[in-house]
Amino acid sequence: MTPATLELAFRAASVALLLVLATSLLADFRNVPAGRLGAAFALGSAAHAVSYSLDVTSRVPLGLAPLIALSTGNIVVFWLFTRSLFDDEFRLRWWHGCIWALVTAFSFAGCVWIAPNGHVRLSVRLVDLIVLAFIALAVGQTIASWRADLVERRRSARVFIVCATALYGGLNAVLQITVAGYHVGDVAEAINAGVLACTVAAITYAMMRVDGADLFPAAAEPAPPIVFSQPAADDAADQKLVDALMRLMADERVYRQENITIGALATRLKIPEYRLRRLINQRLGYRNFNVFLNNHRIEEAKAALADPAQAEVPVITIAMDAGFQSLGPFNRAFKAVTGVTPTEYRRVRVRSA
Repeated sequence: MTPATLELAFRAASVALLLVLATSLLADFRNVPAGRLGAAFALGSAAHAVSYSLDVTSRVPLGLAPLIALSTGNIVVFWLFTRSLFDDEFRLRWWHGCIWALVTAFSFAGCVWIAPNGHVRLSVRLVDLIVLAFIALAVGQTIASWRADLVERRRSARVFIVCATALYGGLNAVLQITVAGYHVGDVAEAINAGVLACTVAAITYAMMRVDGADLFPAAAEPAPPIVFSQPAADDAADQKLVDALMRLMADERVYRQENITIGALATRLKIPEYRLRRLINQRLGYRNFNVFLNNHRIEEAKAALADPAQAEVPVITIAMDAGFQSLGPFNRAFKAVTGVTPTEYRRVRVRSA
């Protein structure tokens, strides 16, 4: 088998796997932002598998330009996909689509205008620098939000998906910047296609090993209730720890502390971090540590906003007293829980008092 034939086989395998993955996600999780973004990312990756080449030395065939543009824009989808994986409250905004459109349009312009005018290396390097920037954003937000994830079964799978994609995409971007304008040969292209096929297979396998309702939270079908199979002694010990945790929340109001972490809270309770994560998830029903903290902060803020004696206290003061660091996150979290803004909530409650 020649290198060119092997490369074609690897590309076909990648496309087939990605199309199956996209179809599965749309069938089971089309109502979930993370599911839709995962399907879009799989389809964009299929465009990448068809069109990507390390050997960029001249004008790109016009028929491949749209696929190359979609492949480049897929890095924005990857960034959004990683955000939705680690944030159950994530919602798509109009400006997300604008960023995707700008990156895609720039890549298309590079294929049909910048590169054909004798600037192949410039076009390739600019596009790959954009790719590296979004990979850095995705990895950074993964590192920042990983510890707040309370669902143990999905934490490792999510990190693997992000890291495998980032490693492949980052190495390819660096390689393409390095060899832009030079012929690399069929063997190098076959190796690259083989690495892509292995990466796609590994990510697909990792996603199959995790329950879909864990990986993509707000699935149309509710998750089954948690069944505890622990011995009675362990069950009672867990309840004591939950009681101690709730006393820290109610009496000491530790949620007010700046940058409070699950590790610091576990230290206060003198238990391992993984055990506290399991308790908050399985006993209290939270999937994210920040949501757990914010719900306590919002309950305090609701009481203050409903108090006629605090009617003249600015909303931002109430928000910061409860533990929020700025007004924007407080407003978003408050409306997500209550359905109204803090100002509207205060007006209704004070009027009815």
